[in-house]
Amino acid sequence: MNIGDKVRFLNDVGGGVISGFQGRDTVLVQDEDGFDIPVLRSECVIVSTDSYNTVLTPQEVQKEQATTGSNREEAIKSAIQETKEGETLNVYLAFIPQDIKNISTTSFDTYLVNDSNYFLYYSYANVTSNGQLSVRSHDLVAPNTKLYVETFTKSVLNELEKIRVQLIAFKYDRDYQPKAPIDVELKIDMVKFYKLHSFKDTPYFEDYALLQEIVVRDHAAKAVLVDPKVLEESLFTKPEFQRVKSEPIRKKTRQDKNAVIEVDLHIDELLDSTLGLDNKDILMHQLEEFRRIMNENLSHKNQKIVFIHGKGEGVLRKALLHELKQSYKSCTYQDASFQEYGFGATMITIH
Repeated sequence: MNIGDKVRFLNDVGGGVISGFQGRDTVLVQDEDGFDIPVLRSECVIVSTDSYNTVLTPQEVQKEQATTGSNREEAIKSAIQETKEGETLNVYLAFIPQDIKNISTTSFDTYLVNDSNYFLYYSYANVTSNGQLSVRSHDLVAPNTKLYVETFTKSVLNELEKIRVQLIAFKYDRDYQPKAPIDVELKIDMVKFYKLHSFKDTPYFEDYALLQEIVVRDHAAKAVLVDPKVLEESLFTKPEFQRVKSEPIRKKTRQDKNAVIEVDLHIDELLDSTLGLDNKDILMHQLEEFRRIMNENLSHKNQKIVFIHGKGEGVLRKALLHELKQSYKSCTYQDASFQEYGFGATMITIH
């Protein structure tokens, strides 16, 4: 690390330029307001360097890289704090607007969130127009941490429409349950980067973020699968917004373990506006919410979830049943109480 290097914080949002050093282990990082912040070396990741004019021999370069790599590895090892819930892999990409008040023009910071007790070697790439990969970032991520990946502007959004993430999970100095290598290719919904409601409060950041699932409970994320017949019906069906009045979602607590979770899938409950969305887009948003709620509760045996979808033409209900049969075969379902929801709701029981 040198004075003038631009850095990002390993376990916090933000960064700046190195303005000086305090001892062997602490660097002074000057933020955009001109304040010097003391930060541990191990908590900084170099984004760009100002050392291009420093001439080193090949032997010096090799020695510097070996020392830096060794120190970084030992610092990461010593910072391990495993959690009881971290034996399954949960990995996300997080996109954070730098200026959420100007969502149409702001740049975005990308982070890889490793919510597990495993180290991860990762590569993050975009798929080019000819189907090949262009690597944007690769590194080692410590357990239960988030790692800054890159900053991008709206002008490169098209490059990120298809991304590929590859992961290898392992642990240092201890036995562990092996995890299969992960290789995920995802299509990113570019529309979300122009909508404020896409960015929400998460457990991982103080700022609002858009989370993209990579691995959830050891299962690699996949694109939402919809029966082509369902999509065809949705394209020629008017969105149905009339419904039985319902209460907001009720999440169960320790004192109310058997509470039924209610989820309203009507699009005007999920989005602030449907301007520019056709019936296919609306259906995809509804199914994404359905899958998110299901995945959050799969480990809660006997949990009952009521999805309120309305009667309409039955397109959304058919899509939900198709998803249940394809991806949630262990769950059972039935029509929810007619007295409470009319014909417009389905109750699912997790098994």
